[in-house]
Amino acid sequence: MSQSGTLILIMSIAVLAPLLAYGIGRRLPVSLVIFEIVLGILVGPDVLGWAGEGEVIDTLSDLGLAMLIFLAGYEIEFDKVRGDTLKRSVGAWLIALAAGLTLGMLLTGASKGVYIGTALTSTALGAVLSVLRDAGDLRSRFGSVMMAMSAVGEFGPIIAITLLLSGRAPGRSTVLLAAFALLTAGAVFWALRPRRPWFSHVIDKTLHSSGQFAVRLVVLLLAVMLGVSGALGLDTLLGAFAAGLITRLVLHGAAPRSAGEILAKVEAMGFGFLVPVFYVVTGIEFDLDALLSGGRALLLLPVFLLLFLLVRGLPVYALAPRDLQGRDRRALTLFASTALPLVVAITTIGVDDKVLGTEEAAALVGAAMLSVLVFPLVGLRLRGEKVEKGESEGAETW
Repeated sequence: MSQSGTLILIMSIAVLAPLLAYGIGRRLPVSLVIFEIVLGILVGPDVLGWAGEGEVIDTLSDLGLAMLIFLAGYEIEFDKVRGDTLKRSVGAWLIALAAGLTLGMLLTGASKGVYIGTALTSTALGAVLSVLRDAGDLRSRFGSVMMAMSAVGEFGPIIAITLLLSGRAPGRSTVLLAAFALLTAGAVFWALRPRRPWFSHVIDKTLHSSGQFAVRLVVLLLAVMLGVSGALGLDTLLGAFAAGLITRLVLHGAAPRSAGEILAKVEAMGFGFLVPVFYVVTGIEFDLDALLSGGRALLLLPVFLLLFLLVRGLPVYALAPRDLQGRDRRALTLFASTALPLVVAITTIGVDDKVLGTEEAAALVGAAMLSVLVFPLVGLRLRGEKVEKGESEGAETW
C-alpha cells in the first residue's frame, strides 16, 4: 500500500478507536491506546498486511512520540512536584534503576541488560495522567502523588537513555547533558521573565483567529528544543520533555487566563492527529510473528510484565508518602508500573544498534502493552472501591 493509503488507514483507525473505547468502556474501561495498538497490529504485515511503511509515516510517528512526551512535560505542576514527595519519587526511581539493570543483566547479559533494565524503570506518564484525568482523579492527593512518581518515571529513563544508550563515553555524555541543562535553564529563566503587555494582547487577539500566535509559539518552542537536543547528539525526547516544562511556564506566566484554552488547542493537534499515529504505527511495526513463534519471546512476556511490577512498582510502594495507605498504595504501585512509549523508544534503539533481538523487543513491548491494559484498570477499580466507601476527594490537600 502507498504511504498516502497507509496514512488514510491509520487515521481511519484513529477515528474507530475512540468509538470502540466508548462502546466497550461503558462495561469495561479499557485504555484508548490499546485499541489503537491492537488495530495497528491487525492491519500490519503479520496479520492482514494492509499497512505499508515509508519515511513520511515514520516521521509522523516520531513527531507523535515527541508530542506525547511534550504534553507529559506540560502536565507537571511545579507547585505539587516538590518537597518530600519529589524526594521519594527520585529515590524510588533510583532503586528501580539499580534493580532493573541488575536483573536485566542477569536475565539477558550485560549489553542487552542495560536496554531492558532502563525500560523496566519507565512509567507511561501520558497514559497514566489521561486515565486519571478521565476518571476525575487527577487533581486529588492521589493524582498529585502519581504525577510526581510518573514525572520522575518519565524523565529519569530519558536521562538514562542519554547517559547509557548513546554509544558515547559516559564522561562526554555527561558534558553534553550538562550543556543541555544550561541551555534549558536559560530558557526557563526567559520563560519566567515578565512578558510585556503586547505579548498577552497578541495571544488574546489571535486566539480565535487564523493567526493562532500562541499555538505557533508552542510549536516553535517544541521545534527549538528538539533541535537543540538533536544538535548536541542527545535523544530528542529530552528536548520534547523540556519544551513541555518551558511552555507551561511561558503560558501560565504571560496568559494565565488563556493557558487552558491554548493547551486544549495543542492537545487537539496532538491527541487528534500525531499521538494516534505513533500508537497505530507501534502496532503496525510490532513483530507479532516473533512473539507467537512459541519460543523464548512468549516465555519472556509474562516475566517482563512481572518485572515491571517488581522493578518499578515495589520501590514506589515502599517509598510512597505515609498518608497513602491500603488501596491507594496498591493503586499507586499499579499505575507507576504502567509503561509503553519509552519502552517502544528504548527497544527501537536497541534493535537499531543490533544489541536487542526482535524477540526480546517484541516480548518487552508486548508486556508494556499488557501493562497499559491491565494495571490502570485494576488501579481504577481499587480507587473506585475506596471512593465508594465514602472518601471525599475534595478534602484532600497538600
